[in-house]
Amino acid sequence: MLVLTRKSGESITIDNKIRVYVVEIRHNQVKLGIEAPPNIAIFRTELLEKIRQENIQAISIERATLQDLVNKIGKNKKKDNKNNHGTD
Repeated sequence: MLVLTRKSGESITIDNKIRVYVVEIRHNQVKLGIEAPPNIAIFRTELLEKIRQENIQAISIERATLQDLVNKIGKNKKKDNKNNHGTD
């Protein structure tokens, strides 16, 4: 991790594409401004982590639901096969 000291009004440039400005420093908060190409997504880390956790939860719910459906379909097929034998 690179650690830099910047004053209000100063900036850093990343890969000649992204510029991060120190807009304001007040008490224990630093207000940053970010200039980046539109194809670069910028998220606050805590929001990105929340999105990731919600996606993980959604996937686990979908897997459980899909497994329940597969089990029910399998049981229905077995019932259909039992009911169809001997009726011809």
